[in-house]
Amino acid sequence: MRLTTQSLKKQLSVQSHHESTKSANTKQPLLPKLVLAWLAGAAFVFALAPYDFWLVALLSPLVLYWLLLPTMSNWRAFWLGEMYGMGLWSVGAFWLFTSIHTYGDTPTLLALLMIGFVGLGMGLFHGALAVIFNRFVAKQPLSFASLWVVQEWLKTWLFTGFPWLFVGYAYTAQPWLTSLAPIFGVLALSFVSVFVSASLVEAARKKYRYLIPSSVMLLASVALWLIAPQWTTPKGTPNLKVSLVQGNIPQDLKWLQEYQIQTLGIYAGLSKTEWGQDIILWPESSIPMFQTDAMPFISQIAAQARESNSAWLTGIPYVDVNEYDPKVDKYEPFYNSVIALGADAKGLYKKQNLVPVGEYIPFEGMLDWALPNLMSGTMSFRSGSAHQAPLQVKNHPVGVAICYEVAYPDTTRRNAKNTDFLLTVSNDAWFGTSAGPLQHLQMVQMRSIETGRWFMRATNTGVTAIINDKGNIVAKAPAFERTVLRGEIQSRVGNTPFMRWGSYPILALAALLLLISWLIRKTR
Repeated sequence: MRLTTQSLKKQLSVQSHHESTKSANTKQPLLPKLVLAWLAGAAFVFALAPYDFWLVALLSPLVLYWLLLPTMSNWRAFWLGEMYGMGLWSVGAFWLFTSIHTYGDTPTLLALLMIGFVGLGMGLFHGALAVIFNRFVAKQPLSFASLWVVQEWLKTWLFTGFPWLFVGYAYTAQPWLTSLAPIFGVLALSFVSVFVSASLVEAARKKYRYLIPSSVMLLASVALWLIAPQWTTPKGTPNLKVSLVQGNIPQDLKWLQEYQIQTLGIYAGLSKTEWGQDIILWPESSIPMFQTDAMPFISQIAAQARESNSAWLTGIPYVDVNEYDPKVDKYEPFYNSVIALGADAKGLYKKQNLVPVGEYIPFEGMLDWALPNLMSGTMSFRSGSAHQAPLQVKNHPVGVAICYEVAYPDTTRRNAKNTDFLLTVSNDAWFGTSAGPLQHLQMVQMRSIETGRWFMRATNTGVTAIINDKGNIVAKAPAFERTVLRGEIQSRVGNTPFMRWGSYPILALAALLLLISWLIRKTR
């Protein structure tokens, strides 16, 4: 086929225009856009608890999408994504400063630098998103939303995972969108929200075709909300009466050996009026010593629970006495656990998802200079099995999540299978009055929605709460008070679609859309 002079001129003109556009964009000042990207990421924190301005969850990704649309080098795209991620994490997870500086005795400047380093590292997820969006796929809302979901999913397992600050959590109190959560999980909420954000940008550019699928998604979600399908049903047994004990032990005293007896006395004293309740739940590590050292106390409380016909559940560090190592004269391994004792209660749950530095040392011996108090005397816990039997409490199988691992959607949905209700114990005293504990509570609410289960949440300093199967808080104790939260919980049976399929359907959809988008980009 021969090219005519006219068609050749047209091709050269198009190529010249493309190159001039790319050149012009490359010469544009990058600094203002980097600042805007950082601000857009930092602003996202206002979409989550305690602020709950969910519209920010639309506007924040919208800005990044708009910044990445023009033709640019991969290097510029990377830094736009990286700066967005740095803003997101350095501000959204600033609650880490309290544990690093206040309880880790790290100097202020070094603690701030470490927060910045966390932001820089976690920002790589958005940096990679930006490069792939710029280089490998067609620049349109479906590919952008798909990449967003993939990078959020990667945060749940890559380098042990840090599954925080997901877009979907901004809609925890918005039932018109959380209706999707029992089917596809929190990642589906992120997908819809980010897709709508990008579609609004395209509409502003007079490209309205993306408004149709985004409207269909929202209408389907609203329809599900109005239909209100019951994925789980009440078991038919009477509600259980529960007491959640909040000891409010100061973090700087909690692990001191000379304060251990006083801590035990506080929890025993708070529980005196609660014996006779169906369940009495103490928070994470409320017994601040291994069960081998606390057996006289444990036996006494367990006997009191049996006499009162109460089930007693408590968080406790657990050492497996069946794995004694004579070479170092100690027992291995150690677990962060919840144990069930008393009347009609048995079982032991060992935490699966451990906190880096807090519960195990990734580079043991190398961080002592930066976190002297945090590292002093720290020993690494071991992860529990991914397939543990539920606790048995009052003839009910109970699923457990300890502290930070409730942030893992797929871990919690596995633990929820074949259970009647769920419990989580935590010690958020590490984060003081920051937004961290409230963001943590918001995640528990989302896990309730995904699994259609009631949740008991007992904490050391707050927020201790009872949450129903719709993610609503039905009872809550005041934070930073020594108190007991009393209430009732309902047993429910049945598995939601998310409990059966997990995050795989939304990930498969994202992968398919990215493949199609890559093929479109390639053919162009």
